[in-house]
Order: sequence, then C-alpha cells, then structure tokens
Amino acid sequence: QVQLVESGGGLVQSGGSLTLSCAASGSAFSLNLIDWYRQAPGNQRELVAGFTNNGHTSYADSVKGRFTISRDNVKNTVYLQMNSLKPEDSAVYYCHTELSRWGMRYHYWGQGTQVTVSS
Repeated sequence: QVQLVESGGGLVQSGGSLTLSCAASGSAFSLNLIDWYRQAPGNQRELVAGFTNNGHTSYADSVKGRFTISRDNVKNTVYLQMNSLKPEDSAVYYCHTELSRWGMRYHYWGQGTQVTVSS
C-alpha cells in the first residue's frame, strides 16, 4: 500500500547539520501522516518529529529548536533538517506512517538511515 524510503544519513561532526529525506510512494495519502522516529542501540524507539492534526509541527523536547520537519507535496517527500547535532543524536532514523482502514491501523516503516555524530 505504502512504501517509505529514507536517505541522507551519514557521519557528521558535533555541531554540524544533516538533512534526511523520506520519499513516499504507493497509495495516495497525506504527507502530514508521516513522522520521524529514531532508535539508538540499547534505547527505545523515540518519536522525534511529526505533524499535528492541524498540520503544524511537533518535536521531542530533546530536539526542539534544532530539528525541523517539512514536506514537499510535489516531490512526495518529507524532510528532517537537523542542526546543531550532538553525539546523543546518533541513531538509526526511520520515517513512519500510520493509516486506518476498516477500523484497523496499519503501520509502515522505511528501512532506516544511519546518523552518526562524532564528538
């Protein structure tokens, strides 16, 4: 139904910037339903950024003021701009969406992209 593909991860020094992309394809749906998660070894999966019901943005406290989620409807892509990166931001970043059909919720995940922030 939905395919999500992340890209843009890599190695960056502390204080640097990186932009992640999530390209969506398949069934038609609003890009506002896409959000970003991350998971570091030994840690729980963490929701870091997404869109509210009003189309506004929402962020985890740990990234607020440093990360920005945005969308490009023409390119069917959601971005995560990450600034002032810290080593604690190192993780595999996933884009995710959740769709409802016939009262059932379906989760779709990208393969993930590794972000490593060196000190």
